[in-house]
Amino acid sequence: MVERSWRIFECPTELAGWNALSLRASEPNPFFESWCLLPALQALDRDDAVTLLCLEADGQLAGLLPVSRDASYYGHPVPHWRNWLHPNAFLGTPLIARGLEKAFWLETLAWMDDSAGSALFLHLERQAGDGPIAEALLQVLDHMSRHAATVVQEERAMLRSHLAPEAYLERALSGKKRKELRRQHRRLQEEGSLSSECLQDATDLDQWIDEFLLLERAGWKGEAGSALACDGATETFFRDALRGAARKGRLERRALRLDGEPLAMLVSFICPPAAFAFKTAFDERYARFSPGALLQLENFEVLNRPEIEWSDSCAAMNHPMIDQFWRERRSIVSRNVAIGGAARQLLFRLIAAVETASGGKGPK
Repeated sequence: MVERSWRIFECPTELAGWNALSLRASEPNPFFESWCLLPALQALDRDDAVTLLCLEADGQLAGLLPVSRDASYYGHPVPHWRNWLHPNAFLGTPLIARGLEKAFWLETLAWMDDSAGSALFLHLERQAGDGPIAEALLQVLDHMSRHAATVVQEERAMLRSHLAPEAYLERALSGKKRKELRRQHRRLQEEGSLSSECLQDATDLDQWIDEFLLLERAGWKGEAGSALACDGATETFFRDALRGAARKGRLERRALRLDGEPLAMLVSFICPPAAFAFKTAFDERYARFSPGALLQLENFEVLNRPEIEWSDSCAAMNHPMIDQFWRERRSIVSRNVAIGGAARQLLFRLIAAVETASGGKGPK
């Protein structure tokens, strides 16, 4: 395992190895691909607090995980290492070449033991709860008799089916709900010229991004100060990530428009065999027509794409809209893992016992 500055990968030669890893990763994670993670680091890691743990095999990059030290753990003064995520990154699973999942975790934990410093444990946030990477971690922990604790466990909506879109909707939604959506669609058509679009290249991308940011900021997220455009760094990340995704063929943009003006917009990252519904926004003045839900009906076309086996909603658990449409669920967990010597690992067991007894997210 090698610790590397992320700035090294601003060099095209180094970047090529990262991009090659993304294509042979055992599990997709767009938030850790170069076109998404580098813009995030450039915009948000101005103090160079984040380092990249890189596994190398046969002279190639074979694993990558951004990590940082943190002196606070959910408001408590508990120093630890953690995988680095920002608020708009919805998955923290590392990129690992197929077949090297166990080797990656063995090397990562060895590095953490040697670099523990004052850190009491490793916090792995927003990990896929199952799959080869999660299974490899659990096997490694069992083999090493190393203690770990699951401190957050959630299920979020996902789409995974061999059904065609219409057949899936018939199974997922009641006849009454489907009838209501058809009625809303007809009423919306009466308001003007209604059209939908699906773009998978960089056509008018900057203008499209401007429209999305304005639409999102005009709604409740703008009032709450959480819209992307409410912070210059977050807006810069969003713009650069979408441009990078378009260059790599990873971007899909959908919009529902009335007389050419956007009513609902959806940004998805396409990382075969998966798709990730990254961001959505809708015009709240037309909420009675449910434009966001109508756009999701268009998004069911992903079921017809042979290279996509499943889609991650990236939504919060129990989301009131998407949970009605996407009936499958994806497990997302956060785990704490013991690191360092025997005394430190014993202390971690005590901390973990207190935290899990109090329901997770930090000792109460």
